[in-house]
Amino acid sequence: MYYPDEVIEEVRARNDIVDVVSGYVRIQKKGSSYFGLCPFHNEKSPSFSVSPGKQMYYCFGCGAGGNVFTFLMAYENCSFGEAVKELAERAGVALPEAEYSEETKKKESRRAKLLEVNKEAAKYFYYVLRSPKGAAGYRYLAGRELSDETMKKFGLGFAGVTNNEMSAYLRSKGYDDGLIKDAGLASYDEKRGMYDKFWNRVMFPIQDINHRVIGFGGRVMGDGQPKYLNSPETMIFDKSRNLYGLNFARTSRKNQIILCEGYMDVIAMHQAGFTQAAASLGTAFTIGQANLLRRYTQEVLLAYDSDGAGVNAALRAIGILRESGLRGKVINMSPAKDPDEFIKANGAEAFQERIDQAENSFFFELRILERDFDLSDPDSKTRFYREIAGKLCNFEDEVERENYVESVADKYHIGFENLRRMVASRAAQTGLVKPVTRPKPTVSAKNTPQENMKRSQRLLLTWITEEPDLYRKIKKYIQVEDFTEDLYQQVARKLFADLEQGVFQPASIISMFQDEEEQREVASLFNTKLQEEMTDAEREKAFHDIVCTVKRNSFEYYSDRTGVDMNALNQVISGKKALEELSKTHISLH
Repeated sequence: MYYPDEVIEEVRARNDIVDVVSGYVRIQKKGSSYFGLCPFHNEKSPSFSVSPGKQMYYCFGCGAGGNVFTFLMAYENCSFGEAVKELAERAGVALPEAEYSEETKKKESRRAKLLEVNKEAAKYFYYVLRSPKGAAGYRYLAGRELSDETMKKFGLGFAGVTNNEMSAYLRSKGYDDGLIKDAGLASYDEKRGMYDKFWNRVMFPIQDINHRVIGFGGRVMGDGQPKYLNSPETMIFDKSRNLYGLNFARTSRKNQIILCEGYMDVIAMHQAGFTQAAASLGTAFTIGQANLLRRYTQEVLLAYDSDGAGVNAALRAIGILRESGLRGKVINMSPAKDPDEFIKANGAEAFQERIDQAENSFFFELRILERDFDLSDPDSKTRFYREIAGKLCNFEDEVERENYVESVADKYHIGFENLRRMVASRAAQTGLVKPVTRPKPTVSAKNTPQENMKRSQRLLLTWITEEPDLYRKIKKYIQVEDFTEDLYQQVARKLFADLEQGVFQPASIISMFQDEEEQREVASLFNTKLQEEMTDAEREKAFHDIVCTVKRNSFEYYSDRTGVDMNALNQVISGKKALEELSKTHISLH
């Protein structure tokens, strides 16, 4: 999909990245940037930064980065064209009729085809369930007390008892084997050839928030393993950023979302009238799913299984909800194992009472923690109180922390002032508000000469985007050709040309590139870590050293190529002169 550059830039400029990102991720201002937990990988310490000046985001942990378009594409798992449309609508920009490049046509076509084949597979499963071949699946669902109306609402189906029926059906509809495999509907090995991913299973179509089928979950009939099987991740299916049933729950008009563990729990709750229920997709609850929920609610009620695994899952989810800025409560399922079992045994009215009585997530954590201590023993009791004080330190907001101190002191008969002193003491030891820490990238770059050369070029580009006025002080020494990587050179050419015109829009440079990996790398060029807490003199020396290093590396790079590249000779001559001048020049940062 192609829109004129000026339209793309208008849409980007009218969507402030801080406003857009804060609709998905909880971010707090620290210095000139905003920081929060990265929505693209699980982390405990904020390494995800959003720069209002650059109009870019960057994660120092996983390397994800880009502008407002790339953020929406990565978060919503949508195409560039879809991101432009959504942001244009958000900003009130009227879009012209779009044109399509060949590459974009292919990507859009592939996504559309994957959605299409998934939809056709869902129709096939739906039909089989209601045919003689699906009798076993229908009996199972009816035995779980699901009505025909509920089965229809969720599009429930059945995969036949042989492992090639569905693929044969899709082929008969004109879909090729490659597409069927890419959709995660079939697998291939040399022994068996291509065979269905799902067979002899009750099928649960997984839909995105727009009711499009993006994947499937299947529950095996009998004692086969695994009991539940999900689609693998594909171009259209990212299980860490989707929730089963959210397409219905988000429009339930309730003031909360109930989060549970399984498909059947969601379906049983919707059938009983609790249409605000959703579930994670066979994996632990993630920060991406929490950020998705933030778009629709501020309060999440956990209705996890009441066994040990369910309690541990709830404790993990509580931490994620809190870090995402969501209020969490826990519904007591006991003595039932899960919501489905509870509703069958006690009815919807009793479940509503449990919802009304849902326990504050912090007090749930304390109640579970209390099991590890003997409160009849003074030493154990003191250690328990210290653990409580440590947990209270996690509330950064002073008013919220004081309210919890008061409530906890009352509940555990500690004494308000005593508990306040314990919290203050613990805060003094650990630091009440933890500083931003950035985990090291998962893959460390090797200190090769080539990598060191690239790093100095990245540092220079980052420094210029941090302080654009520096460009006019170095432009007589540094040219576009001094950036020896093709991508770096393209970025420098656009950045320098803009600065010559008095324009500073580094976020717009990312839109020059369509490949996602290139966009991430461009973002990294503007976010290389600069050394902090330097004196003015140290900063000036560091900047001067970087400029000299880039120029020296460029001189050596072109010196090696004078025999095969006539243009290299000019670069060597000018580079030698610039290096001589730089050695005698002081570059002021003011």
